[in-house]
Amino acid sequence: MDAGSMNTSSSLKAQSRFPLQQQFLPRTNSKENLDRFIPNRSAMDMDYARFMLTEGRKGKENPTVNSPSREAYRKQLADSLNMNRTRILAFKNKPPAPVELMPQDHSHHHHQPKTAKPRRHIPQTSERTLDAPDLVDDFYLNLLDWGSSNVLAIALGSTVYLWDASDGSTSELVTVDDEDGPVTSVNWAPDGRHIAIGLNNSHVQLWDSASNRQLRTLKGGHRSRVGSMAWNNHILTTGGMDGQIINNDVRIRSHIVETYRGHTQEVCGLKWSASGQQLASGGNDNLIHIWDRSTALSNSATQWLHRLEDHTSAVKALAWCPFQGNLLASGGGGGDKSIKFWNTHTGACLNSIDTGSQVCSLLWNKNERELLSSHGFTQNQLTVWKYPSMVKMAELTGHTSRVLYMAQSPDGCTVATAAGDETLRFWNVFGVPEIAAKAAPKANPEPFSHLNRIR
Repeated sequence: MDAGSMNTSSSLKAQSRFPLQQQFLPRTNSKENLDRFIPNRSAMDMDYARFMLTEGRKGKENPTVNSPSREAYRKQLADSLNMNRTRILAFKNKPPAPVELMPQDHSHHHHQPKTAKPRRHIPQTSERTLDAPDLVDDFYLNLLDWGSSNVLAIALGSTVYLWDASDGSTSELVTVDDEDGPVTSVNWAPDGRHIAIGLNNSHVQLWDSASNRQLRTLKGGHRSRVGSMAWNNHILTTGGMDGQIINNDVRIRSHIVETYRGHTQEVCGLKWSASGQQLASGGNDNLIHIWDRSTALSNSATQWLHRLEDHTSAVKALAWCPFQGNLLASGGGGGDKSIKFWNTHTGACLNSIDTGSQVCSLLWNKNERELLSSHGFTQNQLTVWKYPSMVKMAELTGHTSRVLYMAQSPDGCTVATAAGDETLRFWNVFGVPEIAAKAAPKANPEPFSHLNRIR
């Protein structure tokens, strides 16, 4: 399907700067004061000074005996001419005292240099790799999800498997009939116990994972496969190949409560904002729609809040920012290859980055201002971006086919990826935050080994 090229990876290096501090030594007495002062020339008698430097000192250097009358005449002449002075160069004003530029006691005024935040290590390889045969290689589907109870759900062909990350155990939840399958989407409810399974026949099944029991089937809304789903409390929103978006209230018999019409082709991306007020939808028609829940409640369900048309290929990758409620990240397919950021209050595009390859999925770091993207041809890599500079922090490779599906663990540290190479990989890409809860124990390296369908 979509293909693209990759740019060379680069790393973000943290730098720290330490300012130069100049110190001044205190002077103990006036004799050590070596500052040069320029005298006030208006206070000087330059003629007398010249005379005293030349003729006036001849009497001292070559003393002669003068008569009393001559000596009296010399003194009288000096007094009358105001020449009876001993200082040749004189300051009219007393020079100012030197100013201490630094305190003499420096013992309590040391400036500690600021140390740069240590650069977080991002492992370049996955922690473990699991086989996932029969994983459908379809850009428009959503076959992987990690629930709040730390259980990962993955659809392989017509079967949904559950992997418990706390102990590494694996179970088969359901295998649908061939005429109904394959499974086209999976999505955990917020409680981490109930899960929705979208099917190729347009139906949606609701299952209780604790009791391994099917609760009900939602039907009658879509006319073709359901490739995307998103929960908002008790509302399950489904997107189909028919371009429709349906809000289903799973508590009531007549479950269809709103229908959003805006896409002309398959809806392949659905994400509710954390507040539950706005829904973002992406489609194969290259469009993104922002739907407002309050507008839907006022019987205007078919009217979108914003219609975003900047992408030039299918939009499946959607991710709401966890630290800014009205910030949405979106990724375009092989004909677009860009990541764009939107203000969903105004509909304005804030930034656009060319990634060089098909963008299949996006995830925000829950603890740092970082974004993770998964890609297709040519390197099939994961890229960690620093937000908002969008500098590449790391590129992770290992998959040999496009990385179609990503899911994040409840603590936000680990990311699971599934690709067309039929492998499921786990990456410690977001590290272990200080505020995170105790990490889950490492799982069995081969949690699917006892199942025949998982080789």
